[in-house]
Amino acid sequence: MGVRSEKNLKKINLQQMSDCERIQLIKEVREKLQQKSTEEKLWQSLVEVENLTINGSIIYREGQQLTGFSFKERV
Repeated sequence: MGVRSEKNLKKINLQQMSDCERIQLIKEVREKLQQKSTEEKLWQSLVEVENLTINGSIIYREGQQLTGFSFKERV
């Protein structure tokens, strides 16, 4: 998670926005919150597992230190 800087925060007055802009902003914020919630649930489930295997490779086994892993994007 990144650290927020107060300099980068924009103040938005919803009362001065048009209805269309307000609806679009609320929709974008809702989508970001849902994505963050889903990511948090995924990380929590990964923390709670005893053994983690991805595509046949053992990533974590209970009692062993996690050495790390990386993702390769397939196109």
